[in-house]
Amino acid sequence: MKIILGSDHAGFHMKEKIKKWLLKKKFDVVDVGALKLNPDDDYPDYAFKASIKVANWNSPGILFCGSAEGICIVANKVRGIRAIAPTTMIAAEDGRRHEDSNVLCLPGGEQKDKKSRFHLSEAKIKKIIMAWLSTPFSGEARHVRRLHKIELIEKGKFV
Repeated sequence: MKIILGSDHAGFHMKEKIKKWLLKKKFDVVDVGALKLNPDDDYPDYAFKASIKVANWNSPGILFCGSAEGICIVANKVRGIRAIAPTTMIAAEDGRRHEDSNVLCLPGGEQKDKKSRFHLSEAKIKKIIMAWLSTPFSGEARHVRRLHKIELIEKGKFV
């Protein structure tokens, strides 16, 4: 499975750790950047670049920024992207099972105060990723109907 990765400076170190871990697990990883730490970079650049690849290649994407929220907002601006920012394995599974999410947004963990509301341990991030990657879309009629409505919204045809 090919996985698209992206991060800004706040998510850079976690992205690099997760990239090594995914490669050890034999995933095909495409890293769209940041490829080096630049404290002045901007998350929209990497979220957009990664989300375009996810949409075009029909491959899952995993994005990191300080909170996961900014990068998730940007990803969801790209047609065909259904990005989520779960903080638990159950939320990650539900995001796949119900919304057929194709982009997982996670906090980078660069906060000095590990009690930050955005901090998740590397171990928890790995569990969330595996839960998300291993959960299929349910295909239930109600979820398919809702995804169709999202597609209509993206096309400006939802009434």
